[in-house]
Amino acid sequence: MKKLVDLIYQTDTSNWTERCKEAFNEIFEERYPKAAQKAIKLRAPIMAGDEGIPFAALIDPSNPDSGAYGGMSFVIFPVKESPCLISMCIGTQGLNPDENTLSRPGHARKINAVCDWLNSSFGNGQMMAWGKQDPVRVDIDIPSNVKTSFDKYDSIFKKYGKVLYAIFKPDQDKHHTEEALKAFLDLLFAERYLEPKAAHKDDYERIRSDYFKFLMPNTSAEELVTTLHNRKYVVLEGPPGTGKTFMAESILSDQYNKKGKIIQFHPNMTYENFIGGLAPVTTQENLGFRFSPRKGFLMDAVEQANKIKPEPYLLVIDEINRADLSKVLGEAIYLLEYQAKDREISLPYDFGEPFGDKLRLPSNLHLLGTMNSADRSIAVLDVAIRRRFAFVKLWPQMEVVTKFGGKTMQEFFKDTVTIFIEYAEESAFALVPGHTYFMEKQDEKARDLLEKYLIPLLEEYIAQGYVANFADAIRGLMQKIRSLKVNA
Repeated sequence: MKKLVDLIYQTDTSNWTERCKEAFNEIFEERYPKAAQKAIKLRAPIMAGDEGIPFAALIDPSNPDSGAYGGMSFVIFPVKESPCLISMCIGTQGLNPDENTLSRPGHARKINAVCDWLNSSFGNGQMMAWGKQDPVRVDIDIPSNVKTSFDKYDSIFKKYGKVLYAIFKPDQDKHHTEEALKAFLDLLFAERYLEPKAAHKDDYERIRSDYFKFLMPNTSAEELVTTLHNRKYVVLEGPPGTGKTFMAESILSDQYNKKGKIIQFHPNMTYENFIGGLAPVTTQENLGFRFSPRKGFLMDAVEQANKIKPEPYLLVIDEINRADLSKVLGEAIYLLEYQAKDREISLPYDFGEPFGDKLRLPSNLHLLGTMNSADRSIAVLDVAIRRRFAFVKLWPQMEVVTKFGGKTMQEFFKDTVTIFIEYAEESAFALVPGHTYFMEKQDEKARDLLEKYLIPLLEEYIAQGYVANFADAIRGLMQKIRSLKVNA
């Protein structure tokens, strides 16, 4: 790929067409199979005077040899005094013949993951790559705040800004540019079901694995504990089967030395249960009982946290979104400001020592909620609640399945995740089944477990209409599971 990398850094556009042919021919001789060369057509016109913006594009071969083209393309744009802009683009003639690829959620998802990976790996705190949220929106220009980071390419943006859906500006490190070229080109050909030659397969998988980490980033227990110490009030959210409750329990046991408590929210949880309120108490009086103030879970946690200061105390609230959190917290929401000090609320009753009719949260009290992003039976947490909690996502992780699952489970995990990555809209992407559904070493037990645990979940998704736009792909996965050999 040396000639293509060198071409990116040359600002002289003389002999542009010939140099482009030579550079792109090299990548087919070196990295990609002959079938890949047949799947595209090189367009690198010579632009004289004010005729237009020079470029070199790999386009669908069904397009004409000249004039406007359509569909998905890989394009480089040379400019004076700067390296070429590297981009993915939709031809000005529209989406055809790649409308299915361009409109599939997975294409935009992967493009943005590539850009996130490039920025994180090579940006050094600066934006050097950008991806459009929805590539097919050719009515939307590149945002002005993004253009300021790519100001040397203004002339390109003025003409093609609405059809560019991924861009990368090379820095002085040619290795960074080579990685970006590989990522964009590999993705271009992968969308046409083509992969690099065998000699480059490991490199292809490395790059793909690197940017896939930005599709479903991993969160470690150590990172979550750091967030708890910094922000105090945290919600751990994720799809079913990602081990949210297990991680919370492990953190309470290991990092907090069991100094804390786990409670579970449900639709009947009330302010009186969580904060405190009147509760019946048996007496010797005529009626046999009376109502007296009784502390709730939060007041109990406050009392325990005060006893062990300055050691941290953790209150884990499992399934925090299953209760009406605004009603359960009431005026206590005022206390959930991690930077605020000495905030205090008045309680409706006198709860005796050490509270009286006042409540404040000690600085060593941490709250950790878990939230199942697949649970659509309850309301979304409102903005006031979300502002007071830090939200950390827990996604399915291949390394967990590799460690605890056999070959069959690893295969079905990849199949399941791939379907959701490629076809799920954002709301449905949060439903991708977690790794705990695939943790079985013995291949002969795979069908039984997948049928009993994974298939019912997928059937419920279909029945509720959560995966309506890719239900056939889900049904195909279930058929594949049922085709496995039955354990005798």
